[in-house]
Amino acid sequence: MAISLVKGQKIDLTKSNAGLTNLIIGLGWDPVQPKKGLFGFMKPDVNIDCDASALLLDVNGRLTKEENLVCFYNLASGCRSVVHSGDNLTGEGDGDDEQIFVDLNRVPADVHKILMVVNIYECESRKQDFGLIERAFIRVVNRANNQELVRFNLSDDYSGKTALIVAEIYRHNGEWKFNAIGEGAYAAHINLLARKYV
Repeated sequence: MAISLVKGQKIDLTKSNAGLTNLIIGLGWDPVQPKKGLFGFMKPDVNIDCDASALLLDVNGRLTKEENLVCFYNLASGCRSVVHSGDNLTGEGDGDDEQIFVDLNRVPADVHKILMVVNIYECESRKQDFGLIERAFIRVVNRANNQELVRFNLSDDYSGKTALIVAEIYRHNGEWKFNAIGEGAYAAHINLLARKYV
């Protein structure tokens, strides 16, 4: 049974799950539901494209190589320890909208943490923010047996924010842990968000 976390909680991944090496990081979200107005349901502009990304950071929290930004235009890190499933343009439907696969055995020694973030594509031209998104979550699944280990539902109000710092997987005393961050930020593009870690 998956452990459900709240913002700020940390949990061990590998210490209590012997042999855990391959992870599926599933991220999901839904456009807000239409509100009922005087003339029936008013459909908001829900053509919103959220993009999940992973940043492989060093012990100082720095992105030291361009190839360590895994996102919709760079689907794998140079070491291939982190691989993106590909871009989902709508976020509609149940389950994960995008997935990031992590092979812990292949993560280079100079990578201390893997930060999971979500941006809204073309947020400025479309005038969109995370107030148009609901039921956002991140979950960690053991790829070997599809067992969900951890789930973190992002329940804060992120209106006005165009990026979410969702969670991180990080090294601690030779093991890997998960940290539920859930912070909103502003970045019109994943490259602008990544620059904060250079």
